[in-house]
Amino acid sequence: MRVMQCMAGAKHGGAEAFFTRMVLALHRAGLDQRVVLRPEPVREKLLADGGIAAFPLAFGGKLDLSTRLGLRRELARFKPDVVLSWMSRAATFCPKPAGRFIHCGRLGGYYDLKYYRTCDHLIGNTEGIVNYLIEQGWPANRAHYLPNFVAPATEEPMPRQALSTPDDAAVVLALGRLHPNKAFDILIQAMRRLPDVYLWLAGDGPLEAVLRQQAVHFGVAPRIRFLGWREDPGALYAGADLVVCPSRIEPLGNVVLEAWARRKPIVAAAADGPSTLIRDGENGLLVPVDDVEALAAGINQVLANREAAQTMAEAAFADYMAEYSETVVVQRYLDFFHKVADQNQGAPT
Repeated sequence: MRVMQCMAGAKHGGAEAFFTRMVLALHRAGLDQRVVLRPEPVREKLLADGGIAAFPLAFGGKLDLSTRLGLRRELARFKPDVVLSWMSRAATFCPKPAGRFIHCGRLGGYYDLKYYRTCDHLIGNTEGIVNYLIEQGWPANRAHYLPNFVAPATEEPMPRQALSTPDDAAVVLALGRLHPNKAFDILIQAMRRLPDVYLWLAGDGPLEAVLRQQAVHFGVAPRIRFLGWREDPGALYAGADLVVCPSRIEPLGNVVLEAWARRKPIVAAAADGPSTLIRDGENGLLVPVDDVEALAAGINQVLANREAAQTMAEAAFADYMAEYSETVVVQRYLDFFHKVADQNQGAPT
């Protein structure tokens, strides 16, 4: 079984981080892979350190003939059974297979399917995305649910003093791109109702200056640490008391899975992804989207009753092990690759 992985993503992002985890996990499982990606030195080094040599291509605009030719060369050399395209740009550059290989596109959001016309199968990382694919007219027998996984917790906690945070303070952790969809503006406002709480906010993006100004305006800036994009999120999870996902638009919510894997309580706004994952009061808390008071109340509820919060965290960890651990998800991907490749046997060339 040979699988070519194509990634044309950005420098940072949830899909990009999961791509790296998945490629390395499949390598550890013994899958024969060829990786083609848009140049990104940190990602290439992570892959190389794990034993995967990546072939860089520009993945530029429509007139980028060098990428098209380079991709065709790699396809001819490697002769994959399956090509998995991550992000719409990678999917559009992949030529129609005409029976030579199965082309699969992986979606982590509700994207326009016109970019996936060359695909034989589509993968959604939530059941909601799979339902969307079918509603948009994609054949149900070629739409597949394959979830993300997150790495198990192995990191030492981030020392509070390293982030100018009192040792006895309660710490809320939030991570993600500083973008309107993530609703960090709501979390910053909620901090006014959490006078003894510190917020570690990890991520970068177009709203950083606006969010910093809001923190000053609401008088909470002294208790917020803007950490930028971090390559050590595990240490942040380990050092925090709870995790918050305030997103107003969130197809999945990797931070929910990350919190579960580390036995950390999670409070999330009830966007599509978190509301699918979380059973309110059992493995996390859900609050209405864009509700400052409800978000603050949820955080206070966790901090006021640590025993109940830890019970939720333990239930969440059990869900993580059963559905979202590396072993479970990697096997599902391997089974999927074999299934679609077997279906291609005997197809016309």
